This record gives sequence, structure tokens and C-alpha cells, in this order.
Amino acid sequence: MTRVSRWGAALGVVGLVLAAGCAKDTTPTSSGGAGGGIDQSAPVTITIGDRPTPDKPNDLKAFNQKIADFTAKNPNITVKSTETSWQAQTFQAQVAGGTLPTVMNISFTEPANMIPNKQLPDITDELKLVDLTKDLNPNVLKIVQDANGRIYGVPIDVFSVGIAYNRKLFTQAGLDPDKPPTSWDEVRQYAKQIAEKTGKAGYAQLTTNNTGGWMLTTMTYSMGGTVESPDGKKSTFNDAPTKKALQLLKDMRWTDNSMGSRFLYNQEEVRQDFAAGKIGMVLQAPDAYDMSVKQFGMKPADFGEGALPQDGGPHGTLTGGSLKMISPKATKNEVVAALKWIKFDVFDKYTTESVAVQDAKNSIADKGFVGRPGITPLSQATYDQFNKWREPYVNVPVKQFQGYIDSTTSLKLLPEPSNKGQEVYSLLDPVVQQVLTKKDADIDKLLSDTASKIDARLAR
Repeated sequence: MTRVSRWGAALGVVGLVLAAGCAKDTTPTSSGGAGGGIDQSAPVTITIGDRPTPDKPNDLKAFNQKIADFTAKNPNITVKSTETSWQAQTFQAQVAGGTLPTVMNISFTEPANMIPNKQLPDITDELKLVDLTKDLNPNVLKIVQDANGRIYGVPIDVFSVGIAYNRKLFTQAGLDPDKPPTSWDEVRQYAKQIAEKTGKAGYAQLTTNNTGGWMLTTMTYSMGGTVESPDGKKSTFNDAPTKKALQLLKDMRWTDNSMGSRFLYNQEEVRQDFAAGKIGMVLQAPDAYDMSVKQFGMKPADFGEGALPQDGGPHGTLTGGSLKMISPKATKNEVVAALKWIKFDVFDKYTTESVAVQDAKNSIADKGFVGRPGITPLSQATYDQFNKWREPYVNVPVKQFQGYIDSTTSLKLLPEPSNKGQEVYSLLDPVVQQVLTKKDADIDKLLSDTASKIDARLAR
């Protein structure tokens, strides 16, 4: 769900190149953190979030090794780490409490509110100093820019939603595993067939921890609707597309009985049941493959990923992602050190062949994946070169993602709600939950009541 606001959908256009400033040992700037100039040789300490937990020893080992490699190249920078990671329900409390690390990943839904509230530092000049944004897609960069083009974060990951499906269950149900559904009518038909032929849930829906609202928004987009007005001041979901999405879920649940017996799912839980062969189809981005196969033991041959099903259109699919934020309390020296870490941690592998190849080898050694399809915040030329370097190491069944791959050029990429996106998702969660757990749920009333609550939030 990572991540939203004011950027266009034309990924793959020419990359943005910010001219790198002439770096001196001491460089005065007018942005970021506390006052004063920048001394790139001065001792500085930063704390980075998202440290892997002890139950993932290989990931933790690689994380610590990367820190060691970074500090060897930058002996004046001391790097501490924390397991702090972005959680929709607790993030704003952490921001208010000033407990965030110097740098961490957050969702695309956050900057639209954080930038005007001065909860992110202006890092435009520091970015120029370290030349970090070279080769980034300018449309993606807009997510972290204000009206004047000043920059407040670093986009690192972009996703779009498709439909993940279990190829084995498709075959058992008499469906073609190379032809996932492309319309919602087909989803309903296929789900019913899977349930009748295999006894498994033909389709499942995310419903908890803000994911219910997230996927309802995705369905609304695929049916030609919206969730917020363009200015983010009013809800727009109390209309035909969202009602049709909820009615479809209600019919699949109560009329077709094709959604199994579990209706309260978060992201990890639904992936676990999907990997276990309990679910035929579920809305997911392609990165579901990684967790389903590596963590939950799904056979690679059983995973398929198609385009987000559409209704009466092509309308588009929800896109989002994650970015690196820097603490607003960071000094200028800390901002520069954090950007150097981000460049080393995330971007060097895209622009240096030896690093790209070694990263691929490391992924394979760690039983990870190389070549899994997705969307990139980089310019298409940079991404194409990166993929060419890594082509000999691809270990993902790319053809099983063909429906999704085709959709990246045929479907518009529609951003998540720009104003209080996570609050909107949270308030929509109960709507989806009630439709799936109460046979007499009144969709019109649920949407009307929720629209009033959300409009009150958006007007603040």
C-alpha cells in the first residue's frame, strides 16, 4: 500500500536529471534540518529504520553487511539502525511524538499531508549535492514535490495492482491458467467455478488494517469511479461504481458462496492462505510472489498475475509505492549522510553493472528472486539497462505474469487518494467487512454514513 497524490500516470518517459552542484567540503544551503552549512567530512551519526527482525536472519545479515560496506566507504558516517517501520495505524503518532529514525520507508499516501504540515524537510539542495535523483522518472518525483517543485523525499518503489491467481486451482477447476479474468463478470464466473470444482475460496478480499478501503478504492477505479474529488476536499465514492463493486462482493459472498468462510484478512494473512492453495484469486501487486513463494512455500509454477479486471472500460488501476523520508529534525549534515545512504542502499544497483550483477547473485544466494515484473520509479532507459545486466540471473517464471505485464502499458495508472488517504481507507474498512459478514447489509446507507464521516475529515 505503499503508497499517492499529484503525479501523472505516464511512467517510462525520459528520466529527470538534476544538475549536481559543485560539491565542496563546506557548502552553504538554504534547506533541510537545522541551520548552518554542510561539511561532508564532519563526523555524523544517522539512524535508519526498517531493520529486518531476528526471525529473518538472512535478511538481517545482508542488512548489517550493507551498513558495514557503507561505513567503510564513508568512515565519517556512523549508522545506527532500528526496526521502526511504517504502519498506517501508528505512523502519525510517531511523527507527532518525534520518535522516527533519521531515514525510513513510508507510503506514497503520506507526503500530500506531511509536506504542507512541515513534517518533512526540504531536501532539494542536498539532493543536487549528492546527485541522487539522476535517472528518476519526473512523474514519480512529483509525489514528493510541492507547488514550487521543491523536493521532500525520495521515491524508491512503485507498484500497481493486478489480480494474483492460483494456476493449479485454475487447472483443477477446468480454467485456462494462461488466461486470467480481465473483467469483473469473469472474476465472478471463475470464482464460482473454482469454488464448485475444488471446494476452495474462488476469490478473497482484503478487509482489515486499512486494506479493505484500499482494495475497495482499487475496485472503484476499475469500474470508472473515484474516491475523492481532485482537490481532495470531498468524498466521491457514494455513487454507482463503488456501489457496483460492493454489490459484486455481496453477490459473490451470499448468492454464489464463492468466497470461502474467512472474511477478515490483512495483507500477510491473505498471502499465506493464497500460497497454501486455499484461495483462487485475490487483488495483489506482483510483489505478492516474493512472500507467497519464499515465506509461505508456494510453488512458483502455481503463481499467476493478471491485469486488474475492468468493468465497462479500460479505466485503469491503482498505483502507489514507497519513498524514503528524512526526519524533519535532521541537521543538514545528517540529511546529506542520509541521502548518501539512500543512494548506496537503493540506487547504486540500478546504475552500476557490477553492483547490479552482484545484487542479483546475492538475491539468488539468499533464495530471493531476480526478474519479477513490476513498475519502477526510474527512467525506462535506466531500468531496461538494469534488466539487461541481470538477465542471465532471472529465476522467476516471467511468462506467468504476462497478463499483468501487458496491463502496464494498456491501463492508466491512477494515484491513491491525495488527502488523508490512510484515514479514508480506515473508514472504508468496516463497509467492506459488513457487506461480507452481514447478509442484510444496506450498501446505500453504509456508503452515505461513511461519506459523511470522511467529508468531515477532509474538510479539516
